[in-house]
Amino acid sequence: MSFFISDALAAAGTTAAPQADGSFSLIMIAAIFVLFYFMLIRPQNKRAKEHRDLISRLKKGDEIITSGGILAKVVSLDEQYMKISLAEGVEINIQRGAVSTVLPKGTLKSL
Repeated sequence: MSFFISDALAAAGTTAAPQADGSFSLIMIAAIFVLFYFMLIRPQNKRAKEHRDLISRLKKGDEIITSGGILAKVVSLDEQYMKISLAEGVEINIQRGAVSTVLPKGTLKSL
């Protein structure tokens, strides 16, 4: 008989936790998306736009660093490719997107 009483007390002691409505979880999902946008997507789009602007401003005679770390001088430009000079008489063709940095004038001579 005593075990029935403990079961009754145990059943009465467990109360259901109040359930939050769906708006709280919707707000949390929206907050995570906003955080994700401002921490990851927006900075990446900004860097991509800066790189596109850098590539579009390239002109003959610019001194550059490629994504492979090669320092060179721009000899000629096409729509997608460019010819760069590594040393006197040494020229190669690369894609315009391979340029990572434009150096100030005279940098190659000072090295």
